[in-house]
Amino acid sequence: MVKNAAMSEDDKECRDVYGRVKWFDPGKGFGFVVADEGGQDILLHANVLRNFGQSSVVEGAGVRVRVQSTQRGQQAIEILEITPPDGLEQAPLRDLAETTDSDLEALPLLPGRVKWFDKAKGFGFANVFSEPGDVFIHVEVLRRSGLSELQPGEAICLRIVQGPRGRMAAMVLAWEAAVHEARA
Repeated sequence: MVKNAAMSEDDKECRDVYGRVKWFDPGKGFGFVVADEGGQDILLHANVLRNFGQSSVVEGAGVRVRVQSTQRGQQAIEILEITPPDGLEQAPLRDLAETTDSDLEALPLLPGRVKWFDKAKGFGFANVFSEPGDVFIHVEVLRRSGLSELQPGEAICLRIVQGPRGRMAAMVLAWEAAVHEARA
Protein backbone atom coordinates (compact mmCIF):
# COMPACT_ATOMS: atom_id res chain seq x y z
CA MET A 1 0.00 0.00 0.00
CA VAL A 2 1.39 3.41 -1.00
CA LYS A 3 0.83 6.31 1.42
CA ASN A 4 -0.31 9.61 0.07
CA ALA A 5 2.67 12.00 0.11
CA ALA A 6 0.42 15.03 0.64
CA MET A 7 0.00 16.27 4.19
CA SER A 8 -3.43 16.11 5.79
CA GLU A 9 -5.06 19.31 7.01
CA ASP A 10 -4.20 18.30 10.61
CA ASP A 11 -0.50 18.16 9.70
CA LYS A 12 -0.54 21.75 8.40
CA GLU A 13 -1.91 23.37 11.58
CA CYS A 14 0.72 25.15 13.65
CA ARG A 15 0.63 26.85 17.02
CA ASP A 16 3.09 28.70 19.21
CA VAL A 17 4.04 26.96 22.44
CA TYR A 18 6.03 28.05 25.48
CA GLY A 19 8.03 25.41 27.31
CA ARG A 20 11.38 24.18 28.63
CA VAL A 21 14.05 22.07 27.00
CA LYS A 22 13.84 18.61 28.54
CA TRP A 23 17.12 17.55 26.90
CA PHE A 24 19.00 18.07 23.66
CA ASP A 25 21.87 15.95 22.33
CA PRO A 26 23.80 17.54 19.42
CA GLY A 27 25.43 14.16 18.70
CA LYS A 28 22.06 12.50 18.20
CA GLY A 29 20.70 15.55 16.39
CA PHE A 30 17.54 15.98 18.44
CA GLY A 31 15.97 16.51 21.84
CA PHE A 32 12.63 17.31 23.41
CA VAL A 33 10.70 20.27 24.78
CA VAL A 34 8.08 20.01 27.53
CA ALA A 35 5.24 22.50 26.98
CA ASP A 36 4.20 24.70 29.92
CA GLU A 37 0.60 23.72 29.13
CA GLY A 38 1.42 20.01 29.47
CA GLY A 39 0.80 17.29 26.93
CA GLN A 40 3.20 15.09 25.04
CA ASP A 41 6.85 16.01 24.55
CA ILE A 42 7.70 18.08 21.48
CA LEU A 43 10.48 16.84 19.20
CA LEU A 44 13.22 19.43 18.61
CA HIS A 45 15.42 18.52 15.65
CA ALA A 46 18.96 19.89 15.26
CA ASN A 47 18.04 21.48 11.90
CA VAL A 48 15.36 23.59 13.59
CA LEU A 49 17.91 24.69 16.18
CA ARG A 50 20.46 25.48 13.45
CA ASN A 51 17.87 27.57 11.60
CA PHE A 52 17.67 29.67 14.78
CA GLY A 53 21.45 30.01 14.66
CA GLN A 54 22.49 27.68 17.48
CA SER A 55 24.09 24.27 17.50
CA SER A 56 23.02 23.47 21.07
CA VAL A 57 20.62 24.47 23.79
CA VAL A 58 20.98 23.83 27.50
CA GLU A 59 18.59 21.64 29.48
CA GLY A 60 15.97 23.76 31.26
CA ALA A 61 16.23 26.69 28.84
CA GLY A 62 12.93 28.42 28.15
CA VAL A 63 11.74 28.24 24.56
CA ARG A 64 8.94 29.58 22.44
CA VAL A 65 8.50 27.28 19.45
CA ARG A 66 6.11 26.92 16.56
CA VAL A 67 4.73 23.39 16.77
CA GLN A 68 3.14 21.20 14.16
CA SER A 69 1.10 18.07 14.86
CA THR A 70 2.18 15.13 12.73
CA GLN A 71 1.27 11.46 12.60
CA ARG A 72 4.38 10.85 14.76
CA GLY A 73 3.42 13.45 17.38
CA GLN A 74 4.28 17.08 18.15
CA GLN A 75 7.27 18.56 16.36
CA ALA A 76 8.91 21.98 16.62
CA ILE A 77 9.23 23.50 13.16
CA GLU A 78 10.63 26.88 14.21
CA ILE A 79 12.26 28.37 17.28
CA LEU A 80 11.00 31.85 18.05
CA GLU A 81 12.88 32.53 21.29
CA ILE A 82 15.29 30.91 23.73
CA THR A 83 15.89 32.15 27.27
CA PRO A 84 18.45 30.86 29.78
CA PRO A 85 17.30 28.42 32.46
CA ASP A 86 15.80 29.77 35.67
CA GLY A 87 17.67 29.61 38.94
CA LEU A 88 21.23 30.00 37.71
CA GLU A 89 23.46 32.08 39.92
CA GLN A 90 23.94 35.63 38.70
CA ALA A 91 27.75 35.39 38.87
CA PRO A 92 28.84 31.76 38.39
CA LEU A 93 32.53 32.67 38.27
CA ARG A 94 34.72 34.63 40.64
CA ASP A 95 35.87 36.81 37.72
CA LEU A 96 32.26 37.93 37.18
CA ALA A 97 31.26 38.31 40.84
CA GLU A 98 31.23 42.12 40.66
CA THR A 99 29.40 42.23 37.29
CA THR A 100 25.67 43.03 37.41
CA ASP A 101 23.09 42.29 34.71
CA SER A 102 22.96 46.00 33.82
CA ASP A 103 26.78 46.01 33.53
CA LEU A 104 26.53 43.09 31.09
CA GLU A 105 23.82 44.74 29.01
CA ALA A 106 25.99 47.87 28.71
CA LEU A 107 28.89 45.91 27.17
CA PRO A 108 29.04 45.96 23.37
CA LEU A 109 28.16 42.83 21.43
CA LEU A 110 31.27 41.78 19.54
CA PRO A 111 31.09 39.38 16.58
CA GLY A 112 33.33 36.34 16.80
CA ARG A 113 33.96 32.71 15.92
CA VAL A 114 34.48 29.72 18.15
CA LYS A 115 38.07 28.53 18.00
CA TRP A 116 37.35 25.39 20.04
CA PHE A 117 35.17 24.34 22.93
CA ASP A 118 35.41 21.17 25.02
CA LYS A 119 32.30 20.54 27.10
CA ALA A 120 34.08 17.84 29.15
CA LYS A 121 36.85 20.28 30.13
CA GLY A 122 34.29 23.01 30.71
CA PHE A 123 35.85 25.73 28.59
CA GLY A 124 37.02 26.88 25.20
CA PHE A 125 38.12 29.91 23.25
CA ALA A 126 36.80 32.25 20.59
CA ASN A 127 38.28 34.98 18.43
CA VAL A 128 36.67 38.38 17.98
CA PHE A 129 36.76 39.62 14.40
CA SER A 130 39.55 42.14 13.75
CA GLU A 131 41.02 41.78 17.24
CA PRO A 132 44.13 39.85 18.27
CA GLY A 133 44.11 37.25 21.01
CA ASP A 134 41.69 34.68 22.30
CA VAL A 135 38.62 35.13 24.49
CA PHE A 136 38.10 32.51 27.20
CA ILE A 137 34.61 30.95 27.38
CA HIS A 138 33.63 29.05 30.53
CA VAL A 139 30.85 26.43 30.39
CA GLU A 140 28.92 28.19 33.19
CA VAL A 141 28.82 31.42 31.18
CA LEU A 142 27.60 29.36 28.24
CA ARG A 143 24.84 27.75 30.38
CA ARG A 144 23.83 31.14 31.75
CA SER A 145 23.56 32.31 28.14
CA GLY A 146 21.22 29.41 27.30
CA LEU A 147 23.71 27.28 25.37
CA SER A 148 25.20 23.90 26.25
CA GLU A 149 28.17 23.74 23.89
CA LEU A 150 29.74 25.38 20.85
CA GLN A 151 31.12 24.01 17.61
CA PRO A 152 34.45 25.10 16.06
CA GLY A 153 33.84 27.83 13.50
CA GLU A 154 30.39 28.69 14.87
CA ALA A 155 29.50 32.38 14.52
CA ILE A 156 28.64 33.98 17.87
CA CYS A 157 28.49 37.36 19.56
CA LEU A 158 30.23 38.02 22.85
CA ARG A 159 30.10 40.47 25.69
CA ILE A 160 33.63 40.51 27.09
CA VAL A 161 35.17 41.54 30.40
CA GLN A 162 38.82 41.85 31.33
CA GLY A 163 39.55 39.30 34.04
CA PRO A 164 42.75 38.85 36.04
CA ARG A 165 43.85 36.15 33.58
CA GLY A 166 42.83 37.96 30.40
CA ARG A 167 39.74 38.55 28.31
CA MET A 168 36.78 36.33 29.02
CA ALA A 169 33.23 36.05 27.76
CA ALA A 170 30.66 37.33 30.23
CA MET A 171 27.81 36.51 27.84
CA VAL A 172 27.59 34.44 24.64
CA LEU A 173 24.81 34.81 22.12
CA ALA A 174 24.06 32.81 19.01
CA TRP A 175 24.62 34.94 15.91
CA GLU A 176 20.90 35.15 15.00
CA ALA A 177 19.89 35.94 18.59
CA ALA A 178 22.40 38.79 18.63
CA VAL A 179 21.14 40.13 15.30
CA HIS A 180 17.57 39.98 16.64
CA GLU A 181 18.62 41.76 19.86
CA ALA A 182 20.45 44.48 17.89
CA ARG A 183 17.35 45.15 15.78
CA ALA A 184 15.05 45.38 18.83
